[in-house]
Amino acid sequence: MATITRKQTKDIIKWQARIRLSNHSPITKTFNKKSHAMAWARETEIQIEKGLLTTGYDKAEETLGEVLKRYLSEVTPNKKGHKVEAIRLRKLMRDPIAATKFGYLKPSHLIKYRNKRLKEVSGSTVKKELSLISDVFETAIKEWDMPINGNPIRQITKPKENKARDRRLENDEEERLLLSCSQSKNPYLLPLVIVAIETAMRRGELLGLERKYLNINNRTAYLPMTKNGDSRTVPLSTRAIATLNKIPIHISGKVFPLSETALRGLWNRACRRTGIIDLHLHDLRHEGTSRLFELGLNIMEVSTITGHKDLKMLKRYTHLKAEDLALKLG
Repeated sequence: MATITRKQTKDIIKWQARIRLSNHSPITKTFNKKSHAMAWARETEIQIEKGLLTTGYDKAEETLGEVLKRYLSEVTPNKKGHKVEAIRLRKLMRDPIAATKFGYLKPSHLIKYRNKRLKEVSGSTVKKELSLISDVFETAIKEWDMPINGNPIRQITKPKENKARDRRLENDEEERLLLSCSQSKNPYLLPLVIVAIETAMRRGELLGLERKYLNINNRTAYLPMTKNGDSRTVPLSTRAIATLNKIPIHISGKVFPLSETALRGLWNRACRRTGIIDLHLHDLRHEGTSRLFELGLNIMEVSTITGHKDLKMLKRYTHLKAEDLALKLG
C-alpha cells in the first residue's frame, strides 16, 4: 500500500510517494504536486499487481526451465499423479518459454504460449498446462521464498474445457471388441475390458487392483487408494466374478499385471483389428457408469460404486439411450 508524505526544504514543498514491498526495499518517487504523487502511486500499484512492472523484487535469475526442473524433483514425486505430471513438466521444459527468466515472466509471455498451444492441442490440455505453471509459481512464492512479484497466471484467461466425451459402445461394438481382445496373445486384456465395463473402474484402479483385496464371497473389490485420494469398495456383478475367477494368477499379486504403456498398445491393436473408430479405454468407464443408471440405481448409489465426489460431474455419465428410456415409458 502506498503512503504520501509531505517534504519541505526551506520554502519548497514536495510530495513523496512510497510503495512498500514484502521482503524488498520500497519504491519511492517525489513530485511537486500531491495529486501527481497519488496518481503515480495508484498506477504503479496496478502495474505491480498485474505483473507488468519490474520492481527489483521480481528478479529471480533462474529460467523457468530450471524452476520446473526443481519442481519436478522436489514436488512432483509426492503427488499421486506424478507420472502424468512429470511428462507434462518435461514437455514444458522443452518449450522455448522455458528459457525465459522466471522472475521476468509476464502475462504477455504466457498469453503467447497459451495461444500457440491452442493451435496444437485441446483447450483442456492447455488449461492443465497453465494450471501446472500456476502451481509452480505458488510453490516458488510460498515454499521457496523466491524473489518474484506474484503469479502472472492469475492475470490471463484460461481456455474453456472441451466438451466432455459421451462415447458409448454402439450396435455390435461390444461383441466385436471382446472378440478382438480374445484374439490377443496377452491373457489379461479380455478380462480387464470386461471388468472395466462391469465395474466402471478407472484404468489406474484396474492396473493397481490386487488379489488380496478381492473378496469373492462378498462379491467386492477393495481399492485402498483411488484418484481422489480415498479408498473405495466396489461391488462385483456376477459377470465380473466369473471373469475374475478365470484370470491367471500372477506372482506379483496384481490382478492385471500390465503397465500403462503395455495396456495402451494392447488396446490400440485390439481396436484396429475390429475397425472400431474413436473408442478410448476410458470410454468403458462411461459405458459402465451409464449401465448402472440404466439398471435403476440412483445417483448416490452410482457415485458410491464409481467414486465420483462431484455429483455434477457424474451427471454427464447419465447419457442414457433414448430407446431404452422409451421402453420404460411404455
